[in-house]
This record gives sequence, structure tokens and C-alpha cells, in this order.
Amino acid sequence: MPLALLALAVGAFGIGTTEFVMMGLLPEVAGDLHISIPAAGHLVSAYALGVVIGAPLLAAVTARMPRRTVLIGLMALFVAGNAASALAPDNSWLLVARFVSGLPHGAFFGVGAVVATSMVAPERKARSVSLMFLGLTVANIAGVPVATLMGQHLGWRATFLGVSAIGLAAIASLALLIPHDRVPAPAAGLRGELAALKSLPVWLALGTTVAGFGALFAAYSYITPMLTDSAGYADARVTLLLALFGVGATIGNLLGGRLADHAMRRTLFGGLLSLAAVLALFPLLMSTAWSAALAVALLGMAAFVTGSPLNLMVMEKASSAPSLASSANQAAFNLANAGGAWIGGLALAAGFGVTSPALAGAALAVLGLGVAGAAYAVDRRRASAAPRAGRERVVAGHVPQQVETVRH
Repeated sequence: MPLALLALAVGAFGIGTTEFVMMGLLPEVAGDLHISIPAAGHLVSAYALGVVIGAPLLAAVTARMPRRTVLIGLMALFVAGNAASALAPDNSWLLVARFVSGLPHGAFFGVGAVVATSMVAPERKARSVSLMFLGLTVANIAGVPVATLMGQHLGWRATFLGVSAIGLAAIASLALLIPHDRVPAPAAGLRGELAALKSLPVWLALGTTVAGFGALFAAYSYITPMLTDSAGYADARVTLLLALFGVGATIGNLLGGRLADHAMRRTLFGGLLSLAAVLALFPLLMSTAWSAALAVALLGMAAFVTGSPLNLMVMEKASSAPSLASSANQAAFNLANAGGAWIGGLALAAGFGVTSPALAGAALAVLGLGVAGAAYAVDRRRASAAPRAGRERVVAGHVPQQVETVRH
């Protein structure tokens, strides 16, 4: 694997850290800015909104630019957003800064996935994507806990200055390691990239992402009360247990990349089926401390097995606009984050029990399997129709010649 993937992983590490660290710093931010914790929670939503808007928008408007330049520019915007967060004088400015920080998120992963796959042999494409996303999963193991501790002891502003420094390191790595001649700009342009998103298979792939990762976030958004109220863990140990989720996600990400290079569709189906099974077993697994720890790791592993095959499938279905399609997949991921948390919250609010969000997630995983199955059926139907259409064209092309021969 080329060393240039390290530069993409460094950027992914910074993005993963800033995305998730805010959840652990809400009390510090709320206290310093004299706002309520629910009001501080809007800072999480502002970042997610930036991702959803920025992912397709920035990928589309930079479609004709060299991808190396785009990656460096996106990371520069990331640094600016996090530096502005550190310097924000009040909550309103911090909301704007968090929105700006989220804008380059999806486009960076989208363009980065295209760059990663362009530098390796076809049989290693999924693994190259998984190595880029390795930075995101490792952020949950090391980046988020360290950044949270920094914020608790040095102030939350120090956290965002630290993330800005990671962004500067990523810019240096991208400038040094991403080659100029291996990532040419596509010729399709903005109109061609947008037209590629009209395909039904692309939307089915994006729908699979929303349902599949919605299943993850339906449960993960409420993992803390499950661990404390059901499994009996103390609050102080939850952070360590969440690092287990990062370990599982890292293993699943690497495993999914390797398996998807051999059988992309089967890896996707297997991952979604495993995710549904793990979530369905959550009420049982959360009954004891040791099995709850196992459940957290298995949840990360099962969910992130699907990451590389989903991203690769979206890129293949929109082969004329891979950057935009891959970026749209990141927007779908964040829609899954918001939608899954909302659905899990509905189950909890209905009084079905502290582990009920996991069961709601299992239902979403089954829905994801259904959407993936529909995508497979569409592909099969189109594949069988293509040879038939080809034969009809051949026959039609010979008919006039045969008639002409009879006339002579």
C-alpha cells in the first residue's frame, strides 16, 4: 500500500477527533459560555449539518480541480473552522465555527476515497479505502479520549487548538505524499457529476448506508445509559468502554476492506446481518458487565465491516462522478447519525426499556438488508437486460442486409 494513504489517514484522524469530541466536552462548553447543556448539544447538530450540506456541495464545485489541491484546500478549511471554534467569543459564533468545521468532512472522505483507490491495483481498492478510514476509527480509541482529557484539564478551547494542529500536520502530509500525476481532475465537470446521481443503483446504495448506519447510531447514541443502568458500570468507566467500540470499529474496518476486495456484495450482506444479530442480542448481552463490554466491541466491528464495501459500491455505481457520490455517502452517514438517534430515542421515550434503542437498531439493520437486496435485484435485472438488448441490436442490424439480398 502506498505511503500516501498515511496522509489521508492523518486527515481522517483529525476529522474523527473533532466530530466526536464535542459530545464529551458539552459540560465544559456549557459552563464556560453560560448556556444549558441541551443548548450546547446544538453544537453537535451544527457540525452534522455542515457535513450534510458541505459534502455534495464542495465535491460538486471542485469537480474540475486537481484532487490533491482539493484535499489540501479542504483540510485548510478544516483548520480554519477549528481555530475559529477555539477563539469563538460566544455560543452563536461557536455554532457558526462548528458548522464551518463540518463543511469539509464529507468531501474530504469522498475525494480521499477516490484518490486512495486510484493509487492501488483494482483488487486492493477496498483495502485502500479502509486504510484511509483507519484514521477515523483510531480517533475513537486515542484521539477523542485524549482530546476530552485535554479539554477537561486545559479548557475546551485548547482541544480545538490541538485539533487545528493535527489539521496542519495533515496538510503537510498531503503536500508531501500525495503525487501530482496520479490524481488528475475528472473531465465530467459539475453537470456530469450531478447527472451521475440520477441513477437508481446510486440511491439504493445511499439508502443502504442510511439504514445500516442508522442501526448503529440508534443504539450507540444511548450506549451510556445501557452500560450504567443495565450492565451496572460506573460513569467513570464508560469512557474506557467506548474505547472498546473504537477497537472493534478498527478491526471491523480493516476486515471489511480485506473481505470486500474478494466479495464486496457478500461482505456487505454479512456485515448487515451480523449487525442485526448483535443488536437483537443487546438486551441479553447488557445483563452482565463482561458481556456488555463484549457487546460494545462487537457493535463497532459489525457496523464498520460494511464501511468500505458501501463506499466502494457507491463509487462504482456512479463511476462518472466518484468524488461526488462518495461525498454524498458521507452525507448519508450523518443523516444516519441523526435519524438513528431519533428513532432510538422514540423507543426509549415510549417506555420499552433502556435497551430498546438497540432493538430499534436491529430493525433498521434488517431494513438495510432489504434495501441492499433490492439493489442486488436491480443490478441482476440490468445485467440480464444488457445482453438481450445487445442481441436485439445485432439482429436488427442484419435484417436490412438479409432483405436486400432477397431483393437482388
